[in-house]
Amino acid sequence: MAKKTALDHINGFDVRPGNYLLNGAFCVPEGVNFTIHSVHALGCELVLFHPMEKDPYAVIPFPEAYRIGNTYSMIVYGLNIKDFEYCYQIIETDSNGDIIKTPLLIDIYTKAVTGQSKWGEKSRTDFTYRSRVVEEDFDWGHFEEPNLGFKDLIIYEAHVRGFTKSLSSGVAAPGTFAGMMEKIPYLKSLGINAVELMPVFEFDELESVRDVNGKKVLNYWGYNTVSFFAPNTSYASVVEHNHEGNELKTLIKTLNENGIEVILDVVFNHTAEGNEDGPTFSFKGYDQSLYYMMTPEGKFFNFSGCGNTLNCNHPIVRQMILDCLRYWVVEYRVDGFRFDLASILGRAEDGSPMESPPLLESLAYDPILSKVKLIAEAWDAGGLYQVGRFPAWKRWAEWNGRYRDEIRRFLKSDAGVAELAYLRITGSEDLYDPSFRGRNSSVNFITCHDGFTLNDLYSYNTKHNESNGWNNEDGSDDNESWNCGVEGPTKDKEILKLRRRMQKNAFAVLLCSRGAAMFLSGDEFGNSQQGNNNAYCHDDEISWLDWDDYKRNKDLFNFVKKMIAFRKKHPVVRRRLPKSKCGLPGYSAHNRTPWDANFTYETREVGILFTGYDEKKKDDDIVFLCMNMHWDEREFVLPKIPGNYTWVLEIGTSEEITFTKVKSTVNMIGRSVAVLIAKKV
Repeated sequence: MAKKTALDHINGFDVRPGNYLLNGAFCVPEGVNFTIHSVHALGCELVLFHPMEKDPYAVIPFPEAYRIGNTYSMIVYGLNIKDFEYCYQIIETDSNGDIIKTPLLIDIYTKAVTGQSKWGEKSRTDFTYRSRVVEEDFDWGHFEEPNLGFKDLIIYEAHVRGFTKSLSSGVAAPGTFAGMMEKIPYLKSLGINAVELMPVFEFDELESVRDVNGKKVLNYWGYNTVSFFAPNTSYASVVEHNHEGNELKTLIKTLNENGIEVILDVVFNHTAEGNEDGPTFSFKGYDQSLYYMMTPEGKFFNFSGCGNTLNCNHPIVRQMILDCLRYWVVEYRVDGFRFDLASILGRAEDGSPMESPPLLESLAYDPILSKVKLIAEAWDAGGLYQVGRFPAWKRWAEWNGRYRDEIRRFLKSDAGVAELAYLRITGSEDLYDPSFRGRNSSVNFITCHDGFTLNDLYSYNTKHNESNGWNNEDGSDDNESWNCGVEGPTKDKEILKLRRRMQKNAFAVLLCSRGAAMFLSGDEFGNSQQGNNNAYCHDDEISWLDWDDYKRNKDLFNFVKKMIAFRKKHPVVRRRLPKSKCGLPGYSAHNRTPWDANFTYETREVGILFTGYDEKKKDDDIVFLCMNMHWDEREFVLPKIPGNYTWVLEIGTSEEITFTKVKSTVNMIGRSVAVLIAKKV
């Protein structure tokens, strides 16, 4: 940094050229450095406000001499970051060639956005977003990341607000990062080792707010980013003036200290600026046709289903995304990212899919991101479906949508899916060729935020989204669900018993599948959304976890806890191990008869034998997963194992499952799952 010499004086402030290589606003000795860029700008003004005040107290134009290329940089001396908020205005020409100013714009690289720190409320009637300078002074101490193996992950997908907002959560700071931190002992007791947080970047929950039957619905999930570098201030339990993000950092640090990684759900496919009818507060004002995909007619491409689509493979946008992820890894120590509608990240500027998208390649090889998990939702709203084909460079994993769909069909006794279920459970190597994709490609899941909860998957045949206000026309109609005989709540004991067994079946299969495992928060204790499979707009009891269910359904929680502990104890069910000493293959398919892998269209009974040598235990790890998805009872004969081993029934989803040790048979009631292990005699 050059010495404070050769100052210019503009509108009462001492200024000089700043650091052009660092984007955003940050403190320097005796002042603040502001750097922004715009390709189409004729000029730029820095607009300063006192906090919460309507009118600016200063407007400082960037001198033309402070522009290098398309970048403006200026140090303004005498500023106290506690005393101001800021915006930019770009000077440009309109379609008629007239000189105009854009609306007030937040800094693309801002670390905090002001004006909406209280959930569901805007701070001023004349509301506009503004930026704030943040002090990056969080003390990480002697921080060590868990750095867990990919296939060892047991991912718990959660919405920060909905996780503890209900009074039933019993936390002191409901609906916040601090509230989630209060539940870390619960997460540890369950046994999960990763949380995937739904969007925590600053978003506008009041975007498209509506009244439905006297009740306010809003953009609760948060998939409409306002700023990619700023945390959502309404998720903090206290006002973090100029220290925005510290509560989230504390949460991440504490989770990591407890052996739990943090994965962020990030939304680089669109923003809250919407289409041509939407507001202008950021990218539109700087360079609309650069940051967004535009049709030849000047309209917005809409591969996101949300009005606009980020132009992710333009070099400037690509660099912004890379800078953003690096920032979250360096300053927040994030362990991974799940990319919403990630197929958009592989589209060219005209919307066509690219064979080797430069953005995805850059993220795969970036040295700062080299150890973080990169997980793609490998489809988008424009019809591009890339499960098993997402460009990967042996770094990218995927939400395995085919696992979800085919396992759902198998679990509800559909015909013709037994072999597909076998392939999904054993690692989906038909989709993810290890020589091409590596062995860390599949995130297996049956439920997530988008769709039915696990309880509702076996309580409803059809969606019930009337409370969303769209005449039940929103949300997917392809759910592969089954109500077990009655639609919705029932007091029928046999149906309730079957529903509970179906939920346990799902967890048993998921947690005995090779690859990372993920499930939706609350599924472990039977949380319901009342049949709503698209609860994106509900900031109420439909979306909030009801922690009283934890008390009511403790048997389900204990089963899930036991399955998680089993998965951790037996690595052979989650990944390949070295060849077993007993000579059995790494995994094999069985019908009701050992070594019979003749799966017909009507087959609904599948056994899978997993074997391998556990170097940590210095012994073979042998597990048999026995699944009877037929509605009638079936007897399974177990594969023979070496004489120094004997089969032991470890877990069953029903007390009516019986194991006959002498005959090595398991009698499976209809729609049940058993897990057996081989123990040395």
